[in-house]
Amino acid sequence: MKCGLVVPFFDADEVAEIAARAEDSGWDGLFLAEAVWGVDAWVALTAAAMRTDRIRLGTMLTPLPRIKPWDLASRAGTLDRLSKGRVQLAVGLGALHPGWTAFEPATSTRERAQLLDEALAIYDGLMRGGPFSFQGEHYSVEPTDFFPPDPTVQQPRVPVWVVGAH
Repeated sequence: MKCGLVVPFFDADEVAEIAARAEDSGWDGLFLAEAVWGVDAWVALTAAAMRTDRIRLGTMLTPLPRIKPWDLASRAGTLDRLSKGRVQLAVGLGALHPGWTAFEPATSTRERAQLLDEALAIYDGLMRGGPFSFQGEHYSVEPTDFFPPDPTVQQPRVPVWVVGAH
């Protein structure tokens, strides 16, 4: 069995310290809540990666329908390379609560599920590193001449957990 910590509210320096102590105490993972604004979970996880060598790192969870999939692929891939392959990505629909709806309009569960499905397909295509295009109802990705980043340590991509709650 593997055991991890979920830290719901944090400062980046505190996350790095908590991660180092968790690793020293034998914990297997450290996960951060991803909020609509405030301390960026991915920056805080990067601070944790720089202070640790073994513990897995990730969000719990990233509301993928609210984030551009190419931005998430960039963040997860960069952290995977910096951490030498210790990233675990967790994504979900994202709850509709006042913390989110204060910044953006509420969308239906069906629309968020469609966005999640399309975003996961784009994430997977980008992470594989080859020529890639995608046409969906919500997203369109055309092949470009951009230089792709180096491959992630974990292949074929940073692993993904799709998380749900009721």
